[in-house]
Amino acid sequence: MSFLAITIFHREPQALFALPLPLILALGFGMYGMLELGVRIGKSHLRSVHGKILDTLGVIDGPIFALFGLLIAFTFSSALSRFDERRKLIVEEANDIGTAYLRLDLIPAPDQEPLRNLFRNYIDSRIRTYELIPDMQAALAEYERTQILQAEIWGQATQSVAKSPNTLAGMQLLPALNSMIDITNTRTAVLQFHPPVVIYGMLLVMALVSAVLVGYQMAAFEKRSWLHIVLFIISITLTCYVILDIEYPRMGLIRVDAVDGVLRDVREGMSPNK
Repeated sequence: MSFLAITIFHREPQALFALPLPLILALGFGMYGMLELGVRIGKSHLRSVHGKILDTLGVIDGPIFALFGLLIAFTFSSALSRFDERRKLIVEEANDIGTAYLRLDLIPAPDQEPLRNLFRNYIDSRIRTYELIPDMQAALAEYERTQILQAEIWGQATQSVAKSPNTLAGMQLLPALNSMIDITNTRTAVLQFHPPVVIYGMLLVMALVSAVLVGYQMAAFEKRSWLHIVLFIISITLTCYVILDIEYPRMGLIRVDAVDGVLRDVREGMSPNK
C-alpha cells in the first residue's frame, strides 16, 4: 500500500494541479496575440487579392471550430463526471467507516474501547490527509500514518474475533473492515485519474488556432468589435479554467471540501460521550 501511495501522490501533474490560474491567464494573452496575428495575415491576404476574403474559407474554418467545441464538451463532461465520482467515494467511505464502527459492538466488551479509540484516530487521519493537499509530502506522510492505523485496527480486530464466542463477529465485522480499508486505495487511485496531459495540450492549441482564424476573418472589417473580441477570449479562457478547476477539486474555487463534512459527522458520532 505504501508503494501505491508514493506512486499516486508523486505522479500528479503539479503544473496543472497548482497553477491553473497562471496557465489560463497565459492562454488569454496567447489568444489575443494569435488573434492579432490572424488579423495581420488576413490584411496581407486582402492586399494580395484586391480586398476580398474568399467565402469558401468557411468550409475549412467550420470543421476546426466544431472540433474545438467537441473537445471542450468532452473534457468538461469527463471532468464533471470524475468530480461527482470523487464526492460519491467520500460518502461511501464515511458509510464504510460508520458501519465498521457500529459492528464493534459484536466483539467482547473489553476489546471495544481500544478499537474505538483507534477508529477516532483513523478517521481524523483520513480527513487530514486530504486537507493537507496540495502539500503532497505532508499528505503522503499522513497517508502512511493511516496505513499504520489500518494495520493496528485489523490486527486487534482479528485477535478479538478469534476469541469471541459470537460467530457473527467475524462474519460481520471483518468484511466491514475490509471495505473500509479498500475504499482508501480507491480514493487514492481516483485522485490520479485525469485525461492525458496531451488532451489539455490539444485543447490549448485548438484555442490558439481558433483565435488565429477569428482574427483572419475580422481583417475584412474596417472597424473591430472589441466587445466581441473580449467576450470570445473570456468565454474560452473561463471555460478552460473551470475544466481544470473541476479536475483538481482540492484547489481553486470548485472544491469537494464541503463533502468532507460527511466524514466529520461520522467522527462526531464517535465521540466518547455519544
